[in-house]
Amino acid sequence: MWQQKSFEKEGQQSVLYLVPTPIGNLEDISYRALKILKEADVIAAEDTRNTRKLCNYFEIETQVISYHEHNKQASGKQMIERLLTGQTIALVSDAGMPTISDPGFELVQEALEQRIPVIPLPGANAALTALIASGLVPQPFYFYGFLQRNAKEKKKELEKLKKMEATWIVYESPHRLKDTLKHMREVLGNRKIVLCRELTKKFEEFIRGTLDEAQIWAVENEIRGEFCLIIEGAEFVEEQAEEVWWQSMELAEHVQYYIDEKQLSSKDAIKQTAIDRGVQKRDVYQAYHVNG
Repeated sequence: MWQQKSFEKEGQQSVLYLVPTPIGNLEDISYRALKILKEADVIAAEDTRNTRKLCNYFEIETQVISYHEHNKQASGKQMIERLLTGQTIALVSDAGMPTISDPGFELVQEALEQRIPVIPLPGANAALTALIASGLVPQPFYFYGFLQRNAKEKKKELEKLKKMEATWIVYESPHRLKDTLKHMREVLGNRKIVLCRELTKKFEEFIRGTLDEAQIWAVENEIRGEFCLIIEGAEFVEEQAEEVWWQSMELAEHVQYYIDEKQLSSKDAIKQTAIDRGVQKRDVYQAYHVNG
């Protein structure tokens, strides 16, 4: 057992600082983060170009060195050597918390093995920022990160996440979003989802609805920016299923309800019925116009 007292020898020991950086709006950086970045011997960055932009904006002159997924073995060894000679390192990722879907975990492990204090700073994180504004139950929650790119592997992951009772969170890139939503609908059914994009930036947006509605949005709109997806947990889906008001209705009755009670056109009533039930519009159309 090793009991780390982070500030017992403050200023007299080497430290690996984990420094969160803004996920979009530069004003979200903390005074303490700026202080550490200015006072550290070096800044270890996932992308030195991005970090230098941040440093230039805040007039930080600390040396920036590269530490990323493809050089972490060699670079990590150099970092540990620096720390063992008494230097202080501030580890940053391109945006948000180091080690969360970003490089850094191995360096933290290696530093701790050498009894080098690892001190985290609080700050920006896309997952929690999205979660608290999603409107879905915020706790318990489960953060997963990025799903696999391969369709077969992605479906395997979703089958496991399908049983998760807590609200869960994944990250996704814009060019894979449509495919991911499609697989989610196939595996999870038509549960609630919130698509959060461009968090803290000028074009920040929250798209709240069901997986069916999210798929329609993805088809009808240009997809830009990195996404954080907040997905309703299985426990809450099951609770809602017990209270579904249309459960005892036939498809045609369901459509007629929207026409009579909500004054919708037959076209919109069919569309809404399909969304409610998580079925194809053509099946509802068949039931209402042909079989009904």
